[in-house]
Amino acid sequence: MKAIKHIFLLSAMTLLLAACKKNETPAPDSNNVGELSVEFDNIVGNKTLQLNTANYTNASGETFNLSLVQYYVSNLKFTNTQGAEYIVPQDSSYFLILGHDRNSRFAKVNVPEGDYRSVTFTLGVDSIRSTMPVEQRQGVLDPTGGHDGAGMYWGWNSGYIFFKMEGTSSVVASADNKFRYHIGLYGGYDPTTPTLNNIKTITLDLSPGGVAEVRKGYRSNIHLLVDLMKVFNGSPNIDIAQHPTVMVSDFSSVVANNYQHMFSHDHTENGVRNENEL
Repeated sequence: MKAIKHIFLLSAMTLLLAACKKNETPAPDSNNVGELSVEFDNIVGNKTLQLNTANYTNASGETFNLSLVQYYVSNLKFTNTQGAEYIVPQDSSYFLILGHDRNSRFAKVNVPEGDYRSVTFTLGVDSIRSTMPVEQRQGVLDPTGGHDGAGMYWGWNSGYIFFKMEGTSSVVASADNKFRYHIGLYGGYDPTTPTLNNIKTITLDLSPGGVAEVRKGYRSNIHLLVDLMKVFNGSPNIDIAQHPTVMVSDFSSVVANNYQHMFSHDHTENGVRNENEL
């Protein structure tokens, strides 16, 4: 009887080990390509972004709501656990995140199989692309395309709005109580007369929340939280009452310096078969 029990236990352990081994993530093959997405999940402090309906309070004690949030993400780069970098081809590396459209929150790309430990991206549109002929600025970059009603191009200033946030607050001394932050400027066309450069590059370490294990036939999703409160709560804090409208003034660089800190890595989902799983 003991012998039978031992045989049964050994058989059970063998099956268990085989099952575990079967479910392990296979080793990456750089000759294969897999799908990788970066998710930009907008929040305000510890609350989910709700346009028009939710009230928030910044570090200055000002209550406000948001009616519009949108920004450009571009020039994605991923670094694997061996330190090798993969730069997404630039023509496939421009995304417009719209706060009112959750389907726009994913920046989807195809990359070689691998385990990726960091992601780097630009908040804005780089100077090279900004100065290319219109024929090379299509899709979300088309200046005449309307950007799905987003209006992310200054025709009068020949440049993209990198980050646009609008809302209302009772502290704004106007009839409609509206505030608006439209931040752009990439350094200008002429190097002899440069403008402000509000392009920001962000790099996030994925290791604490889980590396992206990209494999053919599956999707990995890097889930980022984008805390819009950090536009106001930064170094320095920004008072809406003092700065209800910021566009091309020198103060736009203060807003840009704050909003580059909005991004944090929450977690990574690997082995995703369907977007409904996210």
